[in-house]
Amino acid sequence: MTREFYFDIKATDGAARSGVISTPRGEIHTPAFMPVGTAATVKAMHPAAVHALGAEIVLSNTYHLMLRPGAERIAALGGLHSFMNWQHPILTDSGGFQVMSLSKLRKIDENGVVFQSHIDGSRHTLTPERAMEIQRLLGSDIQMQLDECVKLPADERDIERAMILSLRWAERSREAFGTQPGHAVFGIVQGGVSASLRATSAKALTDMDFHGYALGGLAVGEPQESMLATIEATVPYLPSTKPRYLMGVGSPDDLIEAAGRGIDMFDCVMPTRAGRHGLVYSRFGRINLRNAKHADDPRPIDPLAACEPARIYSRAYLHHLVKAGEILAMMLLTEINLSYYQSLMRETRQAIEAGRFADFAAATKAAWTQGETDWSVSQ
Repeated sequence: MTREFYFDIKATDGAARSGVISTPRGEIHTPAFMPVGTAATVKAMHPAAVHALGAEIVLSNTYHLMLRPGAERIAALGGLHSFMNWQHPILTDSGGFQVMSLSKLRKIDENGVVFQSHIDGSRHTLTPERAMEIQRLLGSDIQMQLDECVKLPADERDIERAMILSLRWAERSREAFGTQPGHAVFGIVQGGVSASLRATSAKALTDMDFHGYALGGLAVGEPQESMLATIEATVPYLPSTKPRYLMGVGSPDDLIEAAGRGIDMFDCVMPTRAGRHGLVYSRFGRINLRNAKHADDPRPIDPLAACEPARIYSRAYLHHLVKAGEILAMMLLTEINLSYYQSLMRETRQAIEAGRFADFAAATKAAWTQGETDWSVSQ
């Protein structure tokens, strides 16, 4: 008998909560950060190494995989888990954000979206039904409805139009998902930074009885304070018994702040992309290893880090690798970053369970001031 998808809250501390998502492929301890494996790979990392860092789930993407190598091809080769040699849970985004951010041309109507591939200009149609079909072919454990994502700032009338369209697509996505024992489908709350639109979206999606709920359409140009206010305005309208996922977020500071407001799941390209550009995230804050001041620094990134590369390689050596453009720089810095994100989530869970989340958040932020705390990096 296939084990069902299930979410169990273990502890709360204010709005913050620690829990476990159970799936047939394993447990996901929340708050959880999902490394981004957009094209069936977490860049510069071996799958076993990603899991060894503490990651219990990764994210892949419908838009990218439908373009290459193709969902039908992956299904014929045994599904996404077998294809990428990752036997743990996988969440697949439906592709709505990538259509907005990457496609060359796009036309959106009630049926779905017609777009040109950013790879070769070929023409494709993505409907709610096709998005769910692709995710079923991939075999992902958590699947996302198709939605329309609007880049902020935007006219509120356009934000409302996209939110209402996304709700109609949500109904069709939920129906197309059907019954997949052991798998889950999440609805996506839209509405920009409007509290009233977010509330309308959340209440309508709740009535559709998804397995979990995501906040989409954030980290698309709005300041952090607007994002956090939007979370606070939305969470009360979401079922407390189901997972809450903040899509595409973010920096370590974003994760701490959002977890404190009741978010359970995160994903972002930031730690992997930063690693490929010479940037490290650590308990001392962000460190830019491209800076010349590191050229003669014999210290490791963090002598107490769980990650071996953060302990054994000097900043001078890592600086040299970055400046020389060596592939090893990307590999080591990506591992250091992903390890730090997993450590941050583990310590967040422990703090919530001990009833000391506020103290933990304050102490963590204070420690970041020892490094370079401009978290911004192009996403």
